[in-house]
Amino acid sequence: MKKRVLALLAACTVTAALVLGGCGQTQTTPDSGNTTGNQGASADDGRTDSDGVTQGYMFESNGVKIAVDVDMNEIKDSLGEPKSVFEEPSCAAQGTAYLYSYSGYEINTYPDGELNRIAYILLKDDTVATMEGVDLSMTREDVIAAYGDDYEGDDKKISYEKDGMTLNFMFDGDSIISIEYDSGVLN
Repeated sequence: MKKRVLALLAACTVTAALVLGGCGQTQTTPDSGNTTGNQGASADDGRTDSDGVTQGYMFESNGVKIAVDVDMNEIKDSLGEPKSVFEEPSCAAQGTAYLYSYSGYEINTYPDGELNRIAYILLKDDTVATMEGVDLSMTREDVIAAYGDDYEGDDKKISYEKDGMTLNFMFDGDSIISIEYDSGVLN
């Protein structure tokens, strides 16, 4: 009897840790491919100043300017059909986080009440580029030429900060292997 109680207690502890931890199962869900909607950041997106000007570095896809911390629900229809969408309980907040995979890039979100805010944007190949024209076919020197030498970094990574967000360039030698727009929420 004592062994059964201990086994039950252990099972409850593991279950509670998974539920309270907020991280766990991943599943694929379909998403609509509607191509209409807001063509940019909304007024209540977390990345606009009092004049409605978006702050921080931005990425553009399909004519839509995308910044971290904006509500993905406001722009996702304008981006077109993602290749895939994964959802899981959020590690950053209470609710569901999503990973939207598009051709050349990914967008990871975090819940903020009713909003689905962008945590980071990851550029994965040279079919997409930053708004300043840097893509994965370029070098460390190209990044510094485009963004300047006011950065933090080492041989593997250069980071530029602007308006509370970070633009990261990861390297293998002198070649860029990924570019990430990061809100810092998931760090």
